[in-house]
Formats: sequence, structure tokens, C-alpha cells
Amino acid sequence: MKIRVCGVRGSTPVSGPEFARVGGHTSCIAISSRDELPSLVLDAGTGLQRLARVFGDQPFSGAILLTHLHWDHMQGLPFFPPADREDARVVLAQPAQGDPAATLARSMSPPHFPIGPDELGGTWTHVALEPGAHQFGPFEVLARDVVHKGGRTYGYRVTCDAASFTYVPDALDANDEAILELANGTDVFVRGTPFVRAEQTRADEYGHGTAEHAAEIAQRAGVGRFVITHHNPFRTDDAVEKVAASVGATALIEGAELDV
Repeated sequence: MKIRVCGVRGSTPVSGPEFARVGGHTSCIAISSRDELPSLVLDAGTGLQRLARVFGDQPFSGAILLTHLHWDHMQGLPFFPPADREDARVVLAQPAQGDPAATLARSMSPPHFPIGPDELGGTWTHVALEPGAHQFGPFEVLARDVVHKGGRTYGYRVTCDAASFTYVPDALDANDEAILELANGTDVFVRGTPFVRAEQTRADEYGHGTAEHAAEIAQRAGVGRFVITHHNPFRTDDAVEKVAASVGATALIEGAELDV
């Protein structure tokens, strides 16, 4: 698998020279098999805009899996031209919680946004994804419920051939069983850690994890590579990299490509 990192910030995008190295777009990961165009996208934050340049004049054909429906994970959907054209074919999957298109439209429709999901070009199939194993093209995806805050949330483990990639951007520290199942022996474990242990109260209030606890899970799961993401929008690049170094992790950086 080739992993393209399109967005790494949590909560809100940021800009400025102090954020330029790590990146300011919100959550979005694109996955391709071998040298093909990406056909699996995890989350559709503002980082989805970056992915458009990979497609050039080609349409998107594949699946976009949302971990949940908070703004920073879905605001890029109407700003991704390869999926907003008549020859695009998009499966948009989200954690099951009622009619998926109607649930999405609660935040993406007037008066909150000029258009609704049904006004995007191409053929869109909305899926209410249940926990368990699913197949999207060459990728096997294991979805598990994790406790976040404010709506149902999943973590994902993606497997292709013998390679595995685990993505849990938003979840409380108190999710050991589910995250351990997703991360066990994975090649790359990406965990959202906008907070550190000294900020535990704030992390619990917002339903997020801490870098120290993520490091403990990574060690218990025996992961190949431990990477942190969903960086706090108030942390500068230097501060993000300091947090990563303090727990023996790598900070996920916008524009990076990982071969798994």
C-alpha cells in the first residue's frame, strides 16, 4: 500500500509559518494499491483538497470512509473536484446511525452550506457501515466502534496483501480493547493525540487521546511503526515534533508518503 498524507490537524485547519512544516489541513488519508491512483480515502477533512492534484484530469473511483461526522473530518467533501464530476463513482461510508445521506445533510445543506450531498456530481452511494470486516476493492477494512464524543465513531484497520495500516484519529484513552484489536501487530499505527497527559482533563472533555497513552497501546500491540496525528491546532510545528519525540513516535506530516 501507498499512504498519502493529506491532512493532519485536528478540530480546525490552521495556517501560518509556524504550522507550514507539519501542515495545517484537517484529517485525510489516501490509500492506493501499488502504483494505482488512490481508491480508498479515510476521512474527508480539508486535506482532501490536496488529493485533487494526484488525479489530474482523472475522476475518482473508489470509497471514502469517514471515522465520524465532525466538521474537521468531512468538510472537504464538496471541495474535491475528482469526485464532483459526472464520471466519478464514489462509495461514501460512515458509521451506521440512521439514513447516511440524511445524516450527512444535517451539516451539509442550506442554511449551513449552499448545496446538499445529492447535488454533487457523479454517482454517490451512501453506506451506513456496521462494525466488522468489509471489502473495498483490494482493501479489507476492519471497522470497530471507539468512544469519542458527539456521535458514533470508528477506528479502521486496512489490510492489503500482507500489509496493514491502523487509523484511530479520534478516541478517548479509555478504548484499550478496541484499539488493541485494531492495532495488534499492524505495520503502521496512526493514532490521534491532540493532547498530552498533563492535559488529561481537557482530553476527556473533548473525547480525545493523549500521546503517552497511545505510546503504551503501541507497545502492547507490537506495532511496526507508531505515528501520531490529529495535531492540536494550537501547537506549532516545533511543539508537535516535541510531543512525538517525547513518546518515541513520528509526527504525521502533510504531504508525506508512506509505503507499507
